[in-house]
Amino acid sequence: MISYLNTDNIAHSTPETELHPLKPCIDEETKLLFLGSFPPQRKKWAKNFDFFYPNFINDHWRIMGLIFHKDKDYFVNPTDKTFKYAEIINFVKQHGIGYYDTCEAVRRLKQNASDKYLEVIRQTDIKTLLSKAPKCRYIVTTGQKATETLCQLLNITSIPKVGEQTTLPLTNNDNMNISLHRLPSSSRAYPMSLENKAALYSQILDKL
Repeated sequence: MISYLNTDNIAHSTPETELHPLKPCIDEETKLLFLGSFPPQRKKWAKNFDFFYPNFINDHWRIMGLIFHKDKDYFVNPTDKTFKYAEIINFVKQHGIGYYDTCEAVRRLKQNASDKYLEVIRQTDIKTLLSKAPKCRYIVTTGQKATETLCQLLNITSIPKVGEQTTLPLTNNDNMNISLHRLPSSSRAYPMSLENKAALYSQILDKL
């Protein structure tokens, strides 16, 4: 089974600075890359789910189930309150969907998962990350912190609002433009229904 857990980073994280606990899920077939900010604390992760969007009350995988299978619980294991790891890995590989975050090291100003209280210590090298995905055409950010961090990295002054998109100063190996699409957070703290979030997500995911 493929493992995306970065055990070396976990071992070297400190209470003051957390290193990213996951390896990038990205390869030569990735066409669309989701970029969040940073994973929640490990105590918030669902059982046996060492992957992106691991909090059981985060609705990312319910959104994906609703869009691709018309069933918000398609990737959910309700008995164990976790997600179906093997099915999700096969799914993202099949559709050319990649995952990582805009921050590789952070400091939590409060002991919670809120982006509002994340201090960025080291940003992700986006250009190096994308060199592993020569077919990537779309980047999706799923929150204010992720969007702002990416725009800062690429010197973009006009930050897109939720539901908007912009062309990035980047191209892939086929010299095709890479576009940034800002979508609502899949956190339940974001005030929008699951169905409305899925409708916005499907506008870009339908391109796959």
